[in-house]
Amino acid sequence: MTIQEMFGIELPIIQAPMAGVQDHELAVAVSNAGGLGSLPCAMLDVEGLKRELTALTSKTDKPYNVNFFCHTPPAHDSAIEGKWRATLLPYFEELGVELSSIQTGAGRSPFSPELLSVLAQFKPPVVSFHFGLPAPLLIAQIKAWGGKVLSSATTVQEALWLERHGVDAIIAQGLEAGGHRGFFLDKDITTQVGTFALLPQIVDAVSIPVIAAGGIADAKGVQAAMSLGAAGVQVGTAYLLCHEAKTSPMHRDALQSERASSTALTNIFSGGAARGIVNRVMAELGPISAAAPAFPLASAALAPLRAAAEAQGSGEFSPLWAGQNVSGCAAVSAAELTRSLVGP
Repeated sequence: MTIQEMFGIELPIIQAPMAGVQDHELAVAVSNAGGLGSLPCAMLDVEGLKRELTALTSKTDKPYNVNFFCHTPPAHDSAIEGKWRATLLPYFEELGVELSSIQTGAGRSPFSPELLSVLAQFKPPVVSFHFGLPAPLLIAQIKAWGGKVLSSATTVQEALWLERHGVDAIIAQGLEAGGHRGFFLDKDITTQVGTFALLPQIVDAVSIPVIAAGGIADAKGVQAAMSLGAAGVQVGTAYLLCHEAKTSPMHRDALQSERASSTALTNIFSGGAARGIVNRVMAELGPISAAAPAFPLASAALAPLRAAAEAQGSGEFSPLWAGQNVSGCAAVSAAELTRSLVGP
């Protein structure tokens, strides 16, 4: 079954949910163009989710996807946090920022019954998850209104686990993908492989549709994924320069520079492995730092540094998320990009 048949869309294209660089406007544009637009919800509280869904559903009657994280929040550890602050202290001093400006809270919350209660008012046709799945009871309520459930797998083992736990389709996330790795069974980076190595293995292992993600930026990449058995593709990085994206000026500049050819997995910004363009803080502290608190706690201490640097026009302390293939990035409308992904 193709994702057009499963989701009632025209094109086999899902726009990847990208928290921090988009809101409902990008999702609306992609859905109206015939793809499946996605709204990232991991950084939204109940009121923010209600506000974004109200705006989204007022601008499109097409199918859309809402995406949530399913991580287990780690316990706060003052010793680990103290070591992390000590690691970052030279930057606080350089930028003239006080440690007291660090706010508590991780900024990313896992899916919850409270968020589900908002979804129940809108009944989104597709709900996707990162880092596994929430409790079975929550999944059952989504399926009760006819919602389709997706989740990311970065290994064959994760794909098999997701199939056993009732997802309707699996997103095969290759190592090339920008943003956070969706791994949840094993956080060993050496288990992570490229999209076109992972995709056929998952297709052979499961009996439900598989969606390819990671490094796909144009119609040729889409065709290659479909030829390997993908039911559709999920594209993220290519949308970052679109008019409807909220990508910052520093991030846009980096994507259009030679720097974009150098990306790495880093835990500096959130504590979880995520791919972005290498900048100063990544190069000097890692990109993987043993001092960083577990996901998502590392982000709190980085936030004041990011704000101070961005106020000076610098993205050296900002997460410049991007996949390994930025060739599809273009300052065009999301509708134009979506249609171009399936060729003339």
